[in-house]
Amino acid sequence: MLDIKFIRENPDAVKENIKKKFQEEKLPLVDQVIELDRRNRDAMTEANTLRAARNTLSKQVGVLMGQAKKDPSKLEEAEAAKAQVKANADRLAELERLEDELAQEIHKIMLIIPQMIDPSVPIGPDDSANVEVERFGEPVVPNYDIPYHTEIMEKFDGVDMDAAGRVSGAGFYYLLGDIARLHSAVLAYARDFMINKGFTYCIPPFMIHGNVVEGVMSQTDMDAMMYKIEGEDLYLIGTSEHSMIGKFIDQIIPEESLPQTLTSYSPCFRKEKGSHGIEERGVYRIHQFEKQEMIVVCAPEDSMAWYEKMWRYSVELFRSLDIPVRQLECCSGDLADLKVKSCDIEAWSPRQKKYFEVCSCSNLGDAQARRLKMRVKGERGTYLPHTLNNTVVAPPRMLIAFLENNLQADGTVKIPQVLWPYMGGTQVLIPKH
Repeated sequence: MLDIKFIRENPDAVKENIKKKFQEEKLPLVDQVIELDRRNRDAMTEANTLRAARNTLSKQVGVLMGQAKKDPSKLEEAEAAKAQVKANADRLAELERLEDELAQEIHKIMLIIPQMIDPSVPIGPDDSANVEVERFGEPVVPNYDIPYHTEIMEKFDGVDMDAAGRVSGAGFYYLLGDIARLHSAVLAYARDFMINKGFTYCIPPFMIHGNVVEGVMSQTDMDAMMYKIEGEDLYLIGTSEHSMIGKFIDQIIPEESLPQTLTSYSPCFRKEKGSHGIEERGVYRIHQFEKQEMIVVCAPEDSMAWYEKMWRYSVELFRSLDIPVRQLECCSGDLADLKVKSCDIEAWSPRQKKYFEVCSCSNLGDAQARRLKMRVKGERGTYLPHTLNNTVVAPPRMLIAFLENNLQADGTVKIPQVLWPYMGGTQVLIPKH
């Protein structure tokens, strides 16, 4: 969310930013919110004038009423002063109601106007215009067939989609045996990987209030993702970023405690509306999964350096698991409204002979801090911090990349050395079928 003062002073820049995000339908909102802000400031000025005059008028009424007792000719003047006090009080109440109404309208629009994107963001209407920046590891297509990921899992008796369908419906799964253990091993390794990078491990709440949801994401994303608990002001988190950033709502953070670097484990729950192709079935696009996340709260001047570090952590982790990846810079039209800059880390799929998304790293500038009323207080005064987030790993999607890239010609799955301690020393998974 932008500062209303910034919009007031830079309307053309805000409109140009909206055009770069290919959201022309939002252009009228800029002039609309500026006019509402003008009316609100006028109402506040008049209200402050009336408040300042209130004590003077009240004292004047008292004096005139005292004089009227001695001189009846003063009564008319005293009654006029009383009438003025009453009129001013009525007007002040009207202005306070108007201020409240205008503030709500302004807030509603401000939630819709997108954050200013970084000048380095490539311009394009959708993800087809995202730009590959760099590849890490050699993408290999082996000279043997790579089955669909659920077929690989089934050879290990590692997945049961049918039972999950009977219990919960489409978009759920049971993981079993070696595959379930591999799932947990990857999460545990990712946890320790981030702890070794200096991040503090955290297990957050898995449900959050509506004001936190509004603070961390756009209304469009909320409608597409979040499950609401019926009859309560609680939502299931779509990612632990939501509750981790929400941790700082209405807080003043001591400057000396920055940066806040946290890595969190949680289940994630998502609606995943819409139909998807065959390659996004199985356990690729699901309603429930588990994830290790990283978030950073830092001084504004440090956020781009942290952005660079964070996506490189993802690359380092995936390469340690023998998975080739690439960094893909997200274009303007593919950025969520709160994001200043974002990139995806995509893993190589030898089955599909292409890359697919496994991590998303985002710098949100001060958007979440402003919405959540987060502040930093230090030697330079009070200011808004910047917030960033990035996926560490999100199995079971990550398992797809792992299984495809570590599947051997004989059907076994090689376990990279970094996972041996988390797999009880197991170095190779042997299929049961």
